[in-house]
Amino acid sequence: MSDAKKMKSVLAVLSGERRDPPPVWLMRQAGRYLDEYRQVRSRARNFIDFCLSPDLAVEVTLQPIRRFGFDAAILFADILLVPMALGRDVRFVAGEGPQLDPLAPEEIDAMMVGDVEGILGPVGETVSRLSRNLPGETTLIGFAGSPWTVATYMIEGGGSKDRMKARALAWAHPERFDALMDRLAEATVRYLVMQAQSGAEVIKLFDSWAEGMSVPLFERAVLRPTKAIVDGLRAAGVTVPVIGFARGCGSMLPRYARETGVTAVALDQGVDPRWADAVLPAGMPVQGQLDPAALLAGGTALDIETRRVISAWQSRPHIFNLGHGITPEVPVAHVERLMAAIRQ
Repeated sequence: MSDAKKMKSVLAVLSGERRDPPPVWLMRQAGRYLDEYRQVRSRARNFIDFCLSPDLAVEVTLQPIRRFGFDAAILFADILLVPMALGRDVRFVAGEGPQLDPLAPEEIDAMMVGDVEGILGPVGETVSRLSRNLPGETTLIGFAGSPWTVATYMIEGGGSKDRMKARALAWAHPERFDALMDRLAEATVRYLVMQAQSGAEVIKLFDSWAEGMSVPLFERAVLRPTKAIVDGLRAAGVTVPVIGFARGCGSMLPRYARETGVTAVALDQGVDPRWADAVLPAGMPVQGQLDPAALLAGGTALDIETRRVISAWQSRPHIFNLGHGITPEVPVAHVERLMAAIRQ
Protein backbone atom coordinates (compact mmCIF):
# COMPACT_ATOMS: atom_id res chain seq x y z
CA MET A 1 0.00 0.00 0.00
CA SER A 2 1.34 3.45 -0.91
CA ASP A 3 2.22 6.02 1.74
CA ALA A 4 -0.63 8.22 0.43
CA LYS A 5 -3.17 5.44 1.01
CA LYS A 6 -1.79 4.81 4.50
CA MET A 7 -2.19 8.45 5.52
CA LYS A 8 -5.18 9.28 7.69
CA SER A 9 -7.93 10.67 5.49
CA VAL A 10 -8.14 14.11 7.13
CA LEU A 11 -4.36 14.54 7.01
CA ALA A 12 -4.32 13.39 3.39
CA VAL A 13 -6.86 16.04 2.43
CA LEU A 14 -4.94 18.71 4.34
CA SER A 15 -1.83 17.70 2.41
CA GLY A 16 -3.68 18.46 -0.84
CA GLU A 17 -5.17 15.08 -1.78
CA ARG A 18 -8.83 14.58 -2.71
CA ARG A 19 -10.61 11.67 -1.06
CA ASP A 20 -13.94 10.29 -2.27
CA PRO A 21 -16.04 10.19 -0.25
CA PRO A 22 -14.59 13.12 1.71
CA PRO A 23 -13.56 12.62 5.33
CA VAL A 24 -16.04 14.03 7.82
CA TRP A 25 -16.24 15.41 11.32
CA LEU A 26 -18.67 17.94 12.82
CA MET A 27 -18.03 21.07 14.82
CA ARG A 28 -19.32 20.53 18.39
CA GLN A 29 -19.67 16.82 17.67
CA ALA A 30 -19.18 16.16 21.39
CA GLY A 31 -22.17 17.86 22.94
CA ARG A 32 -25.63 18.02 24.39
CA TYR A 33 -27.36 16.21 21.52
CA LEU A 34 -25.84 12.98 22.92
CA ASP A 35 -27.37 11.35 26.00
CA GLU A 36 -23.99 9.97 26.99
CA TYR A 37 -22.50 13.47 26.93
CA ARG A 38 -25.17 14.80 29.29
CA GLN A 39 -24.53 11.95 31.69
CA VAL A 40 -20.81 12.74 31.87
CA ARG A 41 -21.46 16.50 32.09
CA SER A 42 -23.54 15.95 35.24
CA ARG A 43 -20.43 14.65 37.02
CA ALA A 44 -18.57 17.98 36.77
CA ARG A 45 -19.05 20.80 39.28
CA ASN A 46 -19.08 23.43 36.53
CA PHE A 47 -18.14 23.77 32.88
CA ILE A 48 -14.59 24.99 33.52
CA ASP A 49 -13.94 21.98 35.75
CA PHE A 50 -15.46 19.80 33.03
CA CYS A 51 -12.97 21.11 30.45
CA LEU A 52 -10.03 20.79 32.85
CA SER A 53 -10.83 17.22 33.99
CA PRO A 54 -8.91 14.91 31.63
CA ASP A 55 -10.97 11.85 32.58
CA LEU A 56 -14.21 13.59 31.59
CA ALA A 57 -12.83 15.51 28.59
CA VAL A 58 -11.31 12.36 27.09
CA GLU A 59 -14.55 10.44 27.50
CA VAL A 60 -16.76 13.02 25.78
CA THR A 61 -14.23 13.50 22.98
CA LEU A 62 -14.31 9.77 22.27
CA GLN A 63 -18.11 9.39 22.47
CA PRO A 64 -18.98 10.62 18.96
CA ILE A 65 -16.07 8.64 17.49
CA ARG A 66 -17.43 5.43 19.00
CA ARG A 67 -21.00 6.20 17.94
CA PHE A 68 -20.52 7.58 14.42
CA GLY A 69 -16.98 6.76 13.31
CA PHE A 70 -16.03 10.33 12.38
CA ASP A 71 -12.67 10.69 10.67
CA ALA A 72 -11.43 13.22 13.23
CA ALA A 73 -11.86 13.88 16.91
CA ILE A 74 -11.60 17.45 18.14
CA LEU A 75 -10.35 18.07 21.65
CA PHE A 76 -13.15 18.86 24.10
CA ALA A 77 -12.34 22.23 25.64
CA ASP A 78 -13.52 25.84 25.30
CA ILE A 79 -12.12 28.96 23.66
CA LEU A 80 -12.49 30.91 26.91
CA LEU A 81 -9.88 28.86 28.74
CA VAL A 82 -7.25 31.28 27.41
CA PRO A 83 -8.71 34.40 29.08
CA MET A 84 -9.08 32.33 32.25
CA ALA A 85 -5.36 31.55 32.01
CA LEU A 86 -4.73 35.29 31.69
CA GLY A 87 -6.43 35.90 35.03
CA ARG A 88 -9.95 36.80 33.92
CA ASP A 89 -12.92 35.40 35.81
CA VAL A 90 -14.85 33.17 33.40
CA ARG A 91 -18.21 31.73 34.43
CA PHE A 92 -20.71 29.61 32.52
CA VAL A 93 -24.27 30.29 33.66
CA ALA A 94 -26.92 27.72 32.79
CA GLY A 95 -29.27 29.10 30.17
CA GLU A 96 -27.19 32.26 29.70
CA GLY A 97 -23.82 31.12 28.39
CA PRO A 98 -20.39 32.46 29.33
CA GLN A 99 -20.04 35.53 31.51
CA LEU A 100 -16.91 37.55 32.28
CA ASP A 101 -16.22 40.81 34.04
CA PRO A 102 -16.02 43.24 31.09
CA LEU A 103 -12.43 44.21 30.32
CA ALA A 104 -11.82 47.95 30.68
CA PRO A 105 -9.26 49.60 28.36
CA GLU A 106 -6.93 50.52 31.23
CA GLU A 107 -6.85 46.92 32.44
CA ILE A 108 -5.10 45.88 29.24
CA ASP A 109 -1.97 47.76 30.31
CA ALA A 110 -1.41 45.45 33.28
CA MET A 111 -2.40 42.20 31.56
CA MET A 112 0.47 39.75 31.46
CA VAL A 113 0.87 36.39 29.76
CA GLY A 114 1.72 34.18 32.71
CA ASP A 115 1.92 30.44 33.18
CA VAL A 116 -0.41 29.43 30.36
CA GLU A 117 1.07 25.95 30.10
CA GLY A 118 0.75 25.35 33.83
CA ILE A 119 -2.80 26.61 34.20
CA LEU A 120 -3.99 24.78 31.10
CA GLY A 121 -1.80 21.74 31.66
CA PRO A 122 -4.85 19.47 32.12
CA VAL A 123 -5.76 20.19 28.50
CA GLY A 124 -2.35 18.94 27.43
CA GLU A 125 -2.96 15.79 29.47
CA THR A 126 -6.31 15.31 27.73
CA VAL A 127 -4.65 15.59 24.31
CA SER A 128 -1.93 13.14 25.34
CA ARG A 129 -4.46 10.55 26.50
CA LEU A 130 -6.54 10.99 23.36
CA SER A 131 -3.53 10.47 21.12
CA ARG A 132 -3.02 7.10 22.78
CA ASN A 133 -6.67 6.01 22.76
CA LEU A 134 -8.14 7.10 19.44
CA PRO A 135 -8.52 4.57 16.63
CA GLY A 136 -5.48 4.50 14.39
CA GLU A 137 -7.33 6.03 11.44
CA THR A 138 -8.79 8.95 13.42
CA THR A 139 -7.08 12.35 13.30
CA LEU A 140 -6.80 14.34 16.54
CA ILE A 141 -7.57 18.05 16.20
CA GLY A 142 -6.50 20.62 18.78
CA PHE A 143 -7.92 24.12 18.75
CA ALA A 144 -8.15 27.60 20.20
CA GLY A 145 -10.26 30.67 19.71
CA SER A 146 -8.65 33.36 17.58
CA PRO A 147 -7.74 36.59 19.41
CA TRP A 148 -10.58 38.72 18.01
CA THR A 149 -13.32 36.29 18.97
CA VAL A 150 -11.83 35.71 22.42
CA ALA A 151 -11.41 39.46 22.91
CA THR A 152 -15.06 40.13 22.10
CA TYR A 153 -16.14 37.97 25.03
CA MET A 154 -13.61 39.65 27.31
CA ILE A 155 -14.62 43.20 26.35
CA GLU A 156 -18.38 42.62 26.11
CA GLY A 157 -18.54 40.47 29.25
CA GLY A 158 -20.10 37.58 27.31
CA GLY A 159 -21.77 36.95 24.00
CA SER A 160 -22.92 39.90 21.90
CA LYS A 161 -25.01 40.32 18.76
CA ASP A 162 -22.88 43.04 17.15
CA ARG A 163 -19.66 43.21 19.24
CA MET A 164 -20.20 46.97 19.41
CA LYS A 165 -18.16 47.54 22.59
CA ALA A 166 -15.24 45.54 21.26
CA ARG A 167 -15.28 47.35 17.93
CA ALA A 168 -15.53 50.73 19.65
CA LEU A 169 -12.59 49.93 21.92
CA ALA A 170 -10.50 49.04 18.89
CA TRP A 171 -11.19 52.44 17.34
CA ALA A 172 -11.01 54.52 20.52
CA HIS A 173 -7.93 52.87 22.03
CA PRO A 174 -5.94 51.49 19.09
CA GLU A 175 -2.66 50.98 20.93
CA ARG A 176 -4.32 49.17 23.81
CA PHE A 177 -6.41 47.07 21.46
CA ASP A 178 -3.37 46.05 19.44
CA ALA A 179 -1.58 45.18 22.68
CA LEU A 180 -4.51 42.98 23.68
CA MET A 181 -4.35 41.19 20.33
CA ASP A 182 -0.61 40.66 20.78
CA ARG A 183 -1.01 39.18 24.26
CA LEU A 184 -3.84 36.91 23.21
CA ALA A 185 -1.80 35.75 20.22
CA GLU A 186 1.19 35.00 22.44
CA ALA A 187 -0.90 33.07 24.95
CA THR A 188 -2.63 31.18 22.13
CA VAL A 189 0.67 30.16 20.54
CA ARG A 190 1.92 28.77 23.83
CA TYR A 191 -1.35 26.92 24.40
CA LEU A 192 -1.33 25.41 20.91
CA VAL A 193 2.35 24.46 21.04
CA MET A 194 1.49 22.48 24.17
CA GLN A 195 -1.36 20.76 22.34
CA ALA A 196 0.83 19.88 19.36
CA GLN A 197 3.60 18.57 21.60
CA SER A 198 1.00 16.45 23.41
CA GLY A 199 -0.19 14.79 20.20
CA ALA A 200 -2.57 17.09 18.29
CA GLU A 201 -2.17 16.35 14.57
CA VAL A 202 -4.10 19.37 13.30
CA ILE A 203 -4.78 22.79 14.82
CA LYS A 204 -7.99 24.71 14.23
CA LEU A 205 -8.41 28.43 14.87
CA PHE A 206 -11.98 29.58 15.50
CA ASP A 207 -12.77 33.21 14.64
CA SER A 208 -16.49 32.76 15.07
CA TRP A 209 -17.32 36.50 15.06
CA ALA A 210 -15.39 37.69 12.01
CA GLU A 211 -18.40 39.14 10.23
CA GLY A 212 -19.51 42.77 9.93
CA MET A 213 -16.04 44.32 10.19
CA SER A 214 -14.53 47.12 8.13
CA VAL A 215 -11.40 46.30 6.17
CA PRO A 216 -9.02 48.23 8.49
CA LEU A 217 -10.46 46.56 11.58
CA PHE A 218 -10.39 43.12 9.94
CA GLU A 219 -6.72 43.65 9.15
CA ARG A 220 -5.90 44.54 12.76
CA ALA A 221 -8.23 42.15 14.57
CA VAL A 222 -8.21 39.07 12.33
CA LEU A 223 -5.46 39.03 9.71
CA ARG A 224 -2.52 40.25 11.78
CA PRO A 225 -3.21 38.18 14.95
CA THR A 226 -3.95 35.02 12.95
CA LYS A 227 -0.69 35.39 11.02
CA ALA A 228 1.14 35.97 14.31
CA ILE A 229 -0.23 32.69 15.67
CA VAL A 230 0.66 30.66 12.58
CA ASP A 231 4.12 32.26 12.43
CA GLY A 232 4.58 31.63 16.16
CA LEU A 233 3.68 27.97 15.79
CA ARG A 234 6.10 27.52 12.90
CA ALA A 235 8.87 29.33 14.78
CA ALA A 236 8.33 26.93 17.69
CA GLY A 237 8.77 23.95 15.38
CA VAL A 238 5.09 23.02 15.08
CA THR A 239 4.54 21.71 11.55
CA VAL A 240 0.99 20.32 11.79
CA PRO A 241 -1.68 21.72 9.43
CA VAL A 242 -3.72 24.72 10.60
CA ILE A 243 -7.39 25.12 9.63
CA GLY A 244 -8.61 28.70 9.88
CA PHE A 245 -12.29 29.51 10.37
CA ALA A 246 -13.12 33.19 9.91
CA ARG A 247 -16.86 32.78 10.05
CA GLY A 248 -18.82 35.35 8.09
CA CYS A 249 -15.73 37.14 6.74
CA GLY A 250 -17.32 37.46 3.29
CA SER A 251 -15.16 39.25 0.72
CA MET A 252 -12.17 39.15 3.08
CA LEU A 253 -11.87 35.38 2.60
CA PRO A 254 -9.22 35.57 -0.17
CA ARG A 255 -6.97 37.77 1.96
CA TYR A 256 -7.51 35.55 5.00
CA ALA A 257 -6.50 32.50 2.97
CA ARG A 258 -3.44 34.11 1.42
CA GLU A 259 -2.07 36.33 4.17
CA THR A 260 -2.42 34.34 7.41
CA GLY A 261 -0.47 31.20 6.54
CA VAL A 262 -3.30 28.79 7.32
CA THR A 263 -3.20 25.43 5.55
CA ALA A 264 -6.94 25.23 4.88
CA VAL A 265 -10.05 27.31 5.39
CA ALA A 266 -13.31 26.26 6.99
CA LEU A 267 -16.37 27.82 5.38
CA ASP A 268 -19.77 28.63 6.79
CA GLN A 269 -22.93 27.84 4.83
CA GLY A 270 -23.27 31.41 3.58
CA VAL A 271 -20.26 31.20 1.25
CA ASP A 272 -20.96 30.60 -2.45
CA PRO A 273 -18.76 27.61 -3.38
CA ARG A 274 -18.35 28.80 -6.97
CA TRP A 275 -17.05 32.18 -5.84
CA ALA A 276 -14.81 30.68 -3.14
CA ASP A 277 -13.33 28.17 -5.57
CA ALA A 278 -12.48 31.01 -7.95
CA VAL A 279 -10.82 33.28 -5.37
CA LEU A 280 -9.01 30.82 -3.08
CA PRO A 281 -5.43 29.78 -3.78
CA ALA A 282 -5.22 26.86 -6.20
CA GLY A 283 -5.30 23.54 -4.39
CA MET A 284 -6.02 24.98 -0.94
CA PRO A 285 -8.15 22.48 1.03
CA VAL A 286 -11.55 23.58 2.29
CA GLN A 287 -13.77 22.37 5.09
CA GLY A 288 -17.55 22.72 5.43
CA GLN A 289 -20.24 23.72 4.70
CA LEU A 290 -23.54 22.01 5.46
CA ASP A 291 -26.14 24.28 7.04
CA PRO A 292 -26.67 23.08 10.65
CA ALA A 293 -30.38 23.72 10.09
CA ALA A 294 -30.41 21.08 7.35
CA LEU A 295 -29.02 18.59 9.84
CA LEU A 296 -31.73 19.58 12.29
CA ALA A 297 -34.41 19.21 9.59
CA GLY A 298 -33.26 15.74 8.53
CA GLY A 299 -35.10 13.67 5.95
CA THR A 300 -34.84 14.11 2.21
CA ALA A 301 -33.78 17.74 2.59
CA LEU A 302 -30.69 16.61 4.49
CA ASP A 303 -29.85 14.03 1.81
CA ILE A 304 -30.17 16.58 -0.98
CA GLU A 305 -28.12 19.24 0.78
CA THR A 306 -25.41 16.75 1.72
CA ARG A 307 -25.04 15.70 -1.91
CA ARG A 308 -24.98 19.33 -3.02
CA VAL A 309 -22.14 20.22 -0.65
CA ILE A 310 -20.06 17.22 -1.72
CA SER A 311 -20.68 17.96 -5.39
CA ALA A 312 -19.79 21.64 -4.95
CA TRP A 313 -16.24 20.77 -3.93
CA GLN A 314 -15.37 18.11 -6.50
CA SER A 315 -12.49 20.26 -7.74
CA ARG A 316 -10.74 20.70 -4.38
CA PRO A 317 -9.51 18.71 -1.40
CA HIS A 318 -12.55 18.80 0.90
CA ILE A 319 -13.33 17.84 4.48
CA PHE A 320 -17.08 17.55 5.05
CA ASN A 321 -18.34 19.49 8.05
CA LEU A 322 -21.06 21.89 9.13
CA GLY A 323 -21.03 25.61 8.47
CA HIS A 324 -21.07 26.06 12.25
CA GLY A 325 -21.63 23.84 15.26
CA ILE A 326 -24.16 21.05 15.69
CA THR A 327 -27.14 22.23 17.77
CA PRO A 328 -28.32 20.45 20.94
CA GLU A 329 -31.74 19.71 19.43
CA VAL A 330 -30.42 17.55 16.58
CA PRO A 331 -31.69 13.95 16.81
CA VAL A 332 -28.98 11.30 16.79
CA ALA A 333 -30.80 9.60 13.92
CA HIS A 334 -30.17 12.65 11.73
CA VAL A 335 -26.41 12.38 12.29
CA GLU A 336 -26.60 8.69 11.45
CA ARG A 337 -28.47 9.54 8.24
CA LEU A 338 -25.88 12.17 7.37
CA MET A 339 -23.02 9.71 7.81
CA ALA A 340 -24.79 7.11 5.66
CA ALA A 341 -25.34 9.69 2.91
CA ILE A 342 -21.67 10.73 2.92
CA ARG A 343 -20.27 7.21 3.01
CA GLN A 344 -22.52 6.11 0.18
